[in-house]
Amino acid sequence: MNTPLSRRTLLAGAGAGAVAAGLGARAAWSDTPRPRKAAPPNILLFTVDDMHGGSPGCFGGRADLTPNIDRLAGEGVAFHRAHVPIALCQPSRSALMTGRFPHRNGAEGFEDIADGVPILNELLQPLNYLTGILGKVAHLGPDDRFAWDLSVIPDEQLGMGRNPADYARHATELFDRAKSENRPFFLMANSEDPHRPFSGSLAEQQRFGDVLDEIAKPSKVYGPDDAEVPGYLPDLPEIRQEVSQYMSSARRADDTLAAVLAALDASGLAGDTIVIFMSDNGMAVPFGKANVYEQCTRTPLIVRWPGVAGAGRTDDEHFVSTMDLFPTLCLAAGATVPEGLDGRDLTSLLKGGSQSGRDQINTVFHESSSDQRYDMRGVHDERWSYIWNAWSDGSLNYRAENMQGLTWPAMRDSTDPAVAARAQFYLLRVREELYDLANDPHALNNLAGGGAPEELARRRAAMDAWMGSTGDPLHAQYRKEVINA
Repeated sequence: MNTPLSRRTLLAGAGAGAVAAGLGARAAWSDTPRPRKAAPPNILLFTVDDMHGGSPGCFGGRADLTPNIDRLAGEGVAFHRAHVPIALCQPSRSALMTGRFPHRNGAEGFEDIADGVPILNELLQPLNYLTGILGKVAHLGPDDRFAWDLSVIPDEQLGMGRNPADYARHATELFDRAKSENRPFFLMANSEDPHRPFSGSLAEQQRFGDVLDEIAKPSKVYGPDDAEVPGYLPDLPEIRQEVSQYMSSARRADDTLAAVLAALDASGLAGDTIVIFMSDNGMAVPFGKANVYEQCTRTPLIVRWPGVAGAGRTDDEHFVSTMDLFPTLCLAAGATVPEGLDGRDLTSLLKGGSQSGRDQINTVFHESSSDQRYDMRGVHDERWSYIWNAWSDGSLNYRAENMQGLTWPAMRDSTDPAVAARAQFYLLRVREELYDLANDPHALNNLAGGGAPEELARRRAAMDAWMGSTGDPLHAQYRKEVINA
C-alpha cells in the first residue's frame, strides 16, 4: 500500500504541481464494509464548474485527463446517466440544495431560494453538522439561511478558485475543527475550474493580470493536437485551441479534487465520509451550457460511501438527477426528508439495486446570466431527446456566456456552409427539436419537422405530463401551442 501524503507535504506546495505530485501517493482506498457508527456520516460535496459530462476518462474522455476523478470512480459508484436539472451555475446549485426544480424553489436564474423552501443546511445544522463552503459562495442564497460555519471566497483565499493547495489548506481547517468539536461536517468544495477563462488563454491574462502568479499551473498542459472536440462542435483550428485550454483547466480541477481528498485522508476521517463529485453543468461553449441539450445537463456524478456503495461500480441504466442528492443526504444524516421534492433517494441504487421510473430525465432553462429569458424544456431517454423552445420566434437571437471566447466567433465567421448553418440555427432555433441519439448522438439532425411523428407524439405526451405534475408555469402555453394545436 502506498504511504498517505502527509499534511505538511500537502500544504507546503503553492501550486498544482506540488500537490499533484503526491496524489499518486494517496492511500489506497478500501470499501470493506465496516460496522456503522451511531454518529451520522461526514459529507464532502466536491463540484467542478462547467465540465462536460463526457470529459473525465472514466466517463469516456481522454484517458490521461482526470486521473483523480477516475480513481474516485474506482472507489465508488459512477452514474453515467446523471443530469443536473438546469445547465446554469446558480440555479443548478440551488436545485441541488433544495431537491426541487428551479420553478419550484424560486431560483430560476441568479436569485435567492424562495422563503419556505427547505434548504439542506437548515436540515443538517440542527443535527450538529459543521458546515463549510469553499468557492462559489455568492451562488447560494440567501446568506442568512445557509449560515455557513466556514465560508471561503475564491478570489481572496483560493487563488481565484484555481489553487489546489489553498483548497486543501482550508478543507483541513474544517476537518480539524470537526474533530476537535466532535461534530460531523458538511463541506461543499467548489472548484472554479474549468470555467472560463481557460488556462493559458488570452482571456485569462486579461482578466487576472497581476494575480496570475496566485493561480496554480495545471499538472499537465494540453495543446491543440491533444484536443478532443465534442461532436456537437465543428472541428476548426480555433475550436481545437480553445478545447485544449479547457482540457488544461479540467486537469487543474482534477488536481484540486486530489488535493482535497489527500487532506481528507490525512485527517483520518475518510472512512466515515460520503464523497460526492459532480459538475454543475456542461462545457461553456455553444450547444454545451445554458441550453437543454443532453450534453448541456449531463454531469459526471460519482458517489463514494464507505460500507454502503460498492467500489468501482457503474450505473449506466438509471437516469438520475443531482436533485436526488438532497433526499439521499437527508436520510444519511438522519434528517426528516421534506415533502414535495422532485429528487428521489439514491441509496438503493448505490447498493446495487434498481428503481422504477428512471427511464427518462426532464431538464429546464429559464434565463441567461444577463437576465434575458430563453425558456426551454427538455425530456431525454435512452434513445430520444425532445426539446421545446418557448422563446424561439424566428427573430429573437439567443445570447449567453457560452458564446464568449474562440469557439463562437469561429463558427459565426466560418465560410463552410454547414458550419454557418449550424451557427444560424444556434442563434434562432425552432420551436421543437427531436433527436434520435442512437443514430445521431450529438443531436445534429432535427426530426421534429416530420422525421419521426410517432416518437414526437410520445415525447410531447411525456412533456405534457411532466409539466402538469410539477406545476410548470408554461404548461398552459405548451398545451395550447403543442398538445391542442
